Amino acid sequence: MLLVREELRRSATPGDHAISIGVFDGVHLGHRMLVGRLLEEARARGLGAGIVTFHPHPITVVRPDVSFSYLESLEQRVELLRDLGVDFVSVLQFTSEVQQVSAADFTRLIVEEAGMRALVVGETFTLGRGREGTAARLAEIGEEQGFDVVPIAELDDDAERVSSTRIREALAAGRMEQVATLLGRPFSLRGPVLHGDERGRTIGFPTLNIGVSADRALPPNGVYVTRATIDGRGFEACTNIGTRPTFEGSERRVETHLLDFEGDLYGHIAKVDLLQRIRDEMKFNGVDELVARINRDLSATREWFAA
Repeated sequence: MLLVREELRRSATPGDHAISIGVFDGVHLGHRMLVGRLLEEARARGLGAGIVTFHPHPITVVRPDVSFSYLESLEQRVELLRDLGVDFVSVLQFTSEVQQVSAADFTRLIVEEAGMRALVVGETFTLGRGREGTAARLAEIGEEQGFDVVPIAELDDDAERVSSTRIREALAAGRMEQVATLLGRPFSLRGPVLHGDERGRTIGFPTLNIGVSADRALPPNGVYVTRATIDGRGFEACTNIGTRPTFEGSERRVETHLLDFEGDLYGHIAKVDLLQRIRDEMKFNGVDELVARINRDLSATREWFAA
């Protein structure tokens, strides 16, 4: 637990705090509501507000056989949480040793290093070895260690709980409007503009090859209406996610064509919001057929933005 203690000591702001603990993958509407209540509790009690999150996701340690991908990169997650107005975000490395720590020992560490005086969590939140730290158990621990537990009812949407699992299911189906509703913002990918094979340029449709890490969740292969942001400038765009089967490709790529733009953006960081799915990825019988379909995709993109 030395690494946990050192990270809390490094990242927590001075003084006492109301704190929420969780992975917060996606920083979706439910997370935002929880952080809103955290800030309210902190203000009412004259405390600072802090977030304690984990990376990697605990499931990758508890169930290493399970394939897992993130709705947001760690950098994006921390930025989104900070933008909500908390005083600090501590990112704790989740290891097999952390997995075995009891709820009481874990909270004692946060009390000692981050001055926790209130713990704001969802009603179904659990913490510690064997998930023994339920809200009720944490309230008992809090009486001993000097912090209150504030359980928050979780946000529902159409009578269903807003959760990262629901968002992943909608994303896997390509339902980008539902994903945006549950996130409270469009689903986005961010990465450097990399050099590719420049095949798009040779057929008249230059694209940005966006470097996206292998652990990011992606929607199904296909073509999407998107909005790209580069150096603070926004662009209407059309994005293909896939392997380029017409050219016998095998590597999955995210390639974005900016409407009405010419220029060199290699090395810049691009953020791409995926707004609506246009179609599945397709294999064409030649370049002419591909070009004709790309023109239809770009027309559909322009019509979407015009509407």
